[in-house]
Amino acid sequence: MRSPLPVIALTLGDPAGIGPELIARLLAQPDTTSRANVVLVGDPWLWAWGQQMAGVQVATTPLASLEQARGRANTEQAAFVAMDTVQRRDVMVGQVSAAGGRSVLQVLNRCMDAARAGAVDAICFAPLNKQAMKMGGLQHEDELHHFAEYLDVQGYFCEFNTLNGLWTARVSSHIPLKDAASYLSVERIQQATRLIYRSLQAAGTARPRVAVAAFNPHGGDGGTCGREEIDIIEPAVRALNAEGVAVTGPYPADTIFLKARDGEVDAIVTMYHDQGQIAIKLMGFSKGVTVQGGLPIPITTPAHGTAYDIAGQGRANVSATEQAFLIACRMGAASLSS
Repeated sequence: MRSPLPVIALTLGDPAGIGPELIARLLAQPDTTSRANVVLVGDPWLWAWGQQMAGVQVATTPLASLEQARGRANTEQAAFVAMDTVQRRDVMVGQVSAAGGRSVLQVLNRCMDAARAGAVDAICFAPLNKQAMKMGGLQHEDELHHFAEYLDVQGYFCEFNTLNGLWTARVSSHIPLKDAASYLSVERIQQATRLIYRSLQAAGTARPRVAVAAFNPHGGDGGTCGREEIDIIEPAVRALNAEGVAVTGPYPADTIFLKARDGEVDAIVTMYHDQGQIAIKLMGFSKGVTVQGGLPIPITTPAHGTAYDIAGQGRANVSATEQAFLIACRMGAASLSS
């Protein structure tokens, strides 16, 4: 009899960062495998190193492939699918490398192959480094665009960040700030808002309360400090309300997160990267999660980076990784039952 739990693929992240230690800490917690059919994917030496850094020993069940995971009857231990992607001699702890970037891409691609085959319900990956991935062959601006191409996504997709129940989306992401205004459109705001609304529902919030940020200082001051609110954002909000999406705004970006702090909203749609990232990271850097929105499978990761400065020191905080895993479990369970 196979497990009714969602199959969650876990990866070790950048081999020179804190990812291996974080995954070791996560899997050492006794309740982790009660939430999902967990399959760890990566290099055996890197998994051993992560356990050493975390000061733990975690028994795993070897599997020849991710495709075997769903048939497991006993999921009390995490499974381990071994890959050979990088040699230990090619990794310098705390340093960017093409070898590390190639390793990350190979492991993530393997997990997405399994997802496309219906063998995996969600992916949770440990922190990676975009520079290393680009050195190792990444052809896109970030991992989200790589996922979208690999999974043949034709519709709208964007990155979410979550913290203590608050979710944020953004209309533009990893682009120069000087280009942010050119990315604003009624359609893109509608797409970002619809996507985060539906994703919150998939994660368990039945009636999400979504607020939309303004673009200009003071919300444009009635058009005297920019017209994006009048010409683009307000029409998008009206159109969303007309189709039944509960959304309010635009609110000035320097005050909208007070509503989040006070529990008045479940999600905020910002117009560009730092408008939301600065606020949410100040609110809880060690617990934030990134969710890759708009993909055919839930993919999550801690919102912090590889922390090269403390890699190999046994000091990594597992809180954000725990939260990323829990969101992957909830969304994976929802997709499994749908």
